[in-house]
Amino acid sequence: MQHDQAITESFGPRADAYLTSTVHSNGADLNLLADMICATGRPRVLDLGCGAGHASFAVAPFAFEVVAYDLTESMLSIVSAAASERGLSNIRTQLGSVESLPYRTGEFDWVISRYSAHHWRDIPRALREIRRVIRPGGQICFIDVAGGPEPLLDTHLQAVELLRDPSHVRNHTSDEWLDLFGEYFSQPEINFRWRLPIEFSSWIARIETPAERVAALESLWSAAPAEVRAYYMLQEDLSFELDVLMISARGA
Repeated sequence: MQHDQAITESFGPRADAYLTSTVHSNGADLNLLADMICATGRPRVLDLGCGAGHASFAVAPFAFEVVAYDLTESMLSIVSAAASERGLSNIRTQLGSVESLPYRTGEFDWVISRYSAHHWRDIPRALREIRRVIRPGGQICFIDVAGGPEPLLDTHLQAVELLRDPSHVRNHTSDEWLDLFGEYFSQPEINFRWRLPIEFSSWIARIETPAERVAALESLWSAAPAEVRAYYMLQEDLSFELDVLMISARGA
């Protein structure tokens, strides 16, 4: 199976669950992102890996146009329907890969992405495409789960993520993101960090993790070193907390 197919198989049949997911539909980061967009007039915004569209919905009232871009057709159908219900007529959808963007050079004022980049197979290629389609001085903002700050924590996190969802690639650390953004854009900075509580049963139900992988997750958590359990605030029901970051930069 190709990686793109793994993504569509993971998320395509479950698009509705991501529209109603508390983890995805709520968060102070959505308000912060909207405030950032609002401060720049009426920009053209590209939302990469838009999923069920929550970032697009948050910024649309302050944008001239938002392009909700995703690899999964059913997600885009959800976005279109929800945008119509919310009266957000300036959102349009586009199917495609982040590694090959069908847009002109300098076409967008903003490129955003929320909880998507950890599924991207070739981050440098995607960032090169973003650098091409963002206008000089335009702004980029990503929000994503961060990798663990030391190898013990990071290795465990990546294993947990992959067992839950085979389309997972990597949660990058804040330093890795700063290095990547610094290579392709100017003025990279971490704007905001926070902890995201993950309720285990809904987390696995949302993507329908198979029973054998749930058992492996339970085994992995039960055998985790005390340092790992403490860092991720592991609870008796296997709920835990993740590090999330918002990183921004400007087009060169």
